[in-house]
Amino acid sequence: MPHPMPFFGSVSLLLALGLAVYTLLAGTLSLWAIAHGRALAVAPERIRETARRAGIASFIAVTAAAFALIWAFATNDFSVDYVLHHSSIALPWYWKFSSIWAGQEGSLLLWAWLLAGYGFVLRIRHKSDITLHAYASTILAGVQIFFLLLINFVALPFAIVPGGIGPADGFGLNPLLQYAEMMIHPPMLYLGYVGFSVPFAFALGALMMRYPGEKWIAITRRWTMVAWLFLTCGIILGMHWAYAVLGWGGYWGWDPVENASLMPWLTGTAFLHSVMMQEKRGMMKGWNVWLIFTTFILTILGTLLTRSGLVASVHAFAESDIGTWFVWFLVLVLGVCLFTYLYNRDHLKNENHLESLVSRESSFLFNNLVLLAACFTVLWGTLFPVLSEFVQGSKVTMGAPFYNRVAVPIGIFLLFLTGVGPLLAWRSTSLRAIRRNFVLPCIAIIVTTLVLIIAGVRPWSADTQAAGDVGSSIYALVCIALGVGVITAIAAEFLRGANVVHTQTGKNLFESTILLTRRNTRRYGGYLIHFGVVVMFIGLAGSAFNQSREAEMSFGDSMNVGGYKVVCQSYSEDSNANYDSQFALLDVYHNGKLITRLAPERRVYFVNTDHAQPSTIVAIHSSLENDLYVVFEGTNPDNQKPIIKFFINPLVNWIWVGVVIVIFGTFIALVPPLKPSTRRVEVPANFLSPAAPPLGSVISTGAQRSGETPVFRSGSSAPASPGAPHV
Repeated sequence: MPHPMPFFGSVSLLLALGLAVYTLLAGTLSLWAIAHGRALAVAPERIRETARRAGIASFIAVTAAAFALIWAFATNDFSVDYVLHHSSIALPWYWKFSSIWAGQEGSLLLWAWLLAGYGFVLRIRHKSDITLHAYASTILAGVQIFFLLLINFVALPFAIVPGGIGPADGFGLNPLLQYAEMMIHPPMLYLGYVGFSVPFAFALGALMMRYPGEKWIAITRRWTMVAWLFLTCGIILGMHWAYAVLGWGGYWGWDPVENASLMPWLTGTAFLHSVMMQEKRGMMKGWNVWLIFTTFILTILGTLLTRSGLVASVHAFAESDIGTWFVWFLVLVLGVCLFTYLYNRDHLKNENHLESLVSRESSFLFNNLVLLAACFTVLWGTLFPVLSEFVQGSKVTMGAPFYNRVAVPIGIFLLFLTGVGPLLAWRSTSLRAIRRNFVLPCIAIIVTTLVLIIAGVRPWSADTQAAGDVGSSIYALVCIALGVGVITAIAAEFLRGANVVHTQTGKNLFESTILLTRRNTRRYGGYLIHFGVVVMFIGLAGSAFNQSREAEMSFGDSMNVGGYKVVCQSYSEDSNANYDSQFALLDVYHNGKLITRLAPERRVYFVNTDHAQPSTIVAIHSSLENDLYVVFEGTNPDNQKPIIKFFINPLVNWIWVGVVIVIFGTFIALVPPLKPSTRRVEVPANFLSPAAPPLGSVISTGAQRSGETPVFRSGSSAPASPGAPHV
């Protein structure tokens, strides 16, 4: 007799596969008939509608399968092989929930469910452009089929253990995954990865149907922003997990799986910038299509790297032959993209060309080139071990120094473009506008540099030279100073527009800034995103000044690190059903004053002695100035003294603060703007001088001083600004 819930889950997945196949075949047939004016036994429009409904039903079927797996974990059904290897009776319920995506089979089911969910949203929003959405739905069904084939025939989440009767207890969850962020980091990362399938489907569909105009770009940009936001959150949550759990004192180690998530983020960011050139100037059409294609291909490549065992990583799944499936899928996707592009490339002719190197178009172009150079560098470094093994029979791994030598200068140049781009006008920027817009940022950069040098950030100092950190200190100095300059430029743009609104409406500066932002959410949301990115860059620059020390510390022992004194007050042990633990209590003093008490911990998780696994629980005291980061590394086997490693990591919190600002700015950019007034705005007489021009002309003049078109105009029903900044 089959096990009820696993059987139900398996049948649901087979049903989902059948529905996805129908969506693909029926959708293709109906679109072909409509495009060529062919008559069918049933009206093509009706077939297209049944394909749409089948796609919706496939989401329901995958959801039923996901529920079946959740039920198996909740009821400790160890007859299911996946549950046996990733759960146990002692595992708390909340970790059982995150166990769902802890392994190959469950994570692929999560991917399939999220993909079906995106398809569900796409299909219920089809009425804005029925034909374009039908193309996208059909293409998305093709992607769904691939992942449903995997979980139906290759990586089976409902496989039953031999004999059909599981043991009394399971093997438990990897202790590295028993952390709060692991409940949201993988879903966020997958929401980003999977989300890029939708803009890919729209771009490929628009190219296939030779879609007229640029409406598809607006639809694709919003989907891309949503996927980009999720991927950003996923990457940052992964960074924080590595920082707080792995206990090595850092948050980014250029691990292959980290790199796999970064590459589509870079190309997705490039698309969000260059797509504005197509919207505003009809430029870079073919470039933008390939940016979307490349982003989707990189998400599949990243999944291949994670699941095939090609690269060694703490984040990767066990070695598996599933990689062959991904290789063939990549070949298929690339072939379809290349064929469609070559067949329809005459539809992608640019309407305008670059007219000046000192223009917003050129800043977007440079931005794209730099982002793609960074992506290629990361791709080359990640695949080099695979290539070297293929060529010479041994793996040669690229370490952090290789990436840093390229990534750090590229990052600083991107920071520069982040500040320069919004200050340039479309087509060409006058010398007068350059002088006016760049004065304040340049002053801010000079003043910041002097303040940092006076404060002791001196790359030429004897201590810096002795530590061998001259290069990183120079980069950090430049990064922080340039970051302040960019923040000044962004603030000046807000103040310039808010002052115009304040002068003409009488609202205070804060209310004027809110109104200004609501009138052009895409533009000013983009500024907020830039502001958050700059704050993150400043936080990253702090790593150049990290300090650390390791020592054995028993009761009453102390050590000094960078002006801080650490005193060991006690050392203890504890045990519960899930793990044994050792921890130390450490008092931290600065200038003779007690700052905080930290309790670093080392745990040994177990289900039985054969599966005992050690794990580090880091103790962190955070402030905007620095993080005091302490690791309990174990005990010396000779004298049983605890081994403590103490880090001082400056400005780390700025990274997490910057991410919050980026998220907020992205939400603002996604909000539809207020519709401009269609009637004349009545302005109180006391706010206008006798010679004051109308509100619309003042706003227009104020905006055009910086090379922009107006933020909004009285008497206009369309958004006035064609020059939204980098997003």
